[in-house]
Amino acid sequence: MLLRTAALAGAFVLAGCTAGGGGESASSGDKVTLTFLTFETPNLDAKYWDAAIARASKKVPGVTIKKLVSPSADRTGYAKQLDGTGQFPDVMIGLNPAGFAESGKLAAWSDKELAPYTEPHANTYGGKVFQLPYAAQGTFVYYNKKDFAEAGIDAPPRTYRELLDAGATLKAKGINPFVVGGGGKDSWADMFPLICTVATDVYKGQPDWLSQRSAGKVKFTDRAFVAAAQKVADLADKGYMDRAGLSRSYADTEQAFRDGKGAMYPMGSWFAASADAKKPDFDTGVFAWPTDKGSPALPGVTGGGMTVSSKAPDVALAKKWAKAFMEDEKNLDAAVKSDALIIAIKGYKAPANMGPVYKETAATYAKAQKEDAIVNSFSQETGDGSMPPGLADKAAAGVQKLLSGRMTAREFGAYMDEQWEKATR
Repeated sequence: MLLRTAALAGAFVLAGCTAGGGGESASSGDKVTLTFLTFETPNLDAKYWDAAIARASKKVPGVTIKKLVSPSADRTGYAKQLDGTGQFPDVMIGLNPAGFAESGKLAAWSDKELAPYTEPHANTYGGKVFQLPYAAQGTFVYYNKKDFAEAGIDAPPRTYRELLDAGATLKAKGINPFVVGGGGKDSWADMFPLICTVATDVYKGQPDWLSQRSAGKVKFTDRAFVAAAQKVADLADKGYMDRAGLSRSYADTEQAFRDGKGAMYPMGSWFAASADAKKPDFDTGVFAWPTDKGSPALPGVTGGGMTVSSKAPDVALAKKWAKAFMEDEKNLDAAVKSDALIIAIKGYKAPANMGPVYKETAATYAKAQKEDAIVNSFSQETGDGSMPPGLADKAAAGVQKLLSGRMTAREFGAYMDEQWEKATR
């Protein structure tokens, strides 16, 4: 899941899930109508978005927002569909700018506009920033402390060997080690184990590996990437991942962990909000997927904020509204509470009453930052050196086969090289 944003209750409810991008936007006198593409999840429902929109609109008079809701979490794919029919939205959140930025469809943010952000030049395309880098998210392993205690595991794994040992111990006690999912439209949800092993086995040693792939200096069939994929395949082959769970939707996968159907849940940091808001009947712990030698390598991404169409009816006003939405403190508080974001805006502090899972998640991320151990998050990269458009979806489809045993790690590497070539022709 990519970076997302949020808010609380507001003054007016805006138009719902109808398409109508840039082609339907209209300006009349000192008033302008802008289409805003967002998405909904169990954490970020319609009420949540409507309130955030209302809060920003109150600060920017003269703007009316027509809300568009992506039919799935893949709002980038939906934006492409809208663009193909001449309905490219005026403002978008959590969009992957790749392809849109290079083709001139997005307005760049100036250094002055980016001044409030702690990583203002995150995710540049040709030296320009097209998405407000307002927050960070990482991939962690959330675990059931009750299951660990019942299996006699007194601490989270510190090395990959200890992770394997924990899997074996849990399985011997009749406890499913890992909860996995990714069925149907939510195929992206199967990526998290691979995101972790690519971080530890590839990106830790070669942070710019994907840029090297773009330059043709490395391939997915190279030893490091195949080894990362092999770790994921081995976990499934050992029975540490319930293959029957691969058909689950994202929501059903989260619920399976909440229902105690597995001890460990590799997932994005947004799960912390769910774990704190509606506590399962066990305490939830957090750890970073371990490397072979125990040195840290945490996959993370900073960005996720607003992008603005270069063809919006009033680009300056659209950017003003987007920044008003993004930088409102109450909106940020709501984003943290609802989606467990780690805000990357100067001077911001998370609400003091955040729950224990969020606090542990944020502390683990901060520790990795201090140790300079944040690496790219495979398939979630944005900016120069990111995946070609559409390849992340192909990777998720391949991971399904890798986890199910229908594709070997080496075959997965060859598949990825083939898909890369197709995507870059």
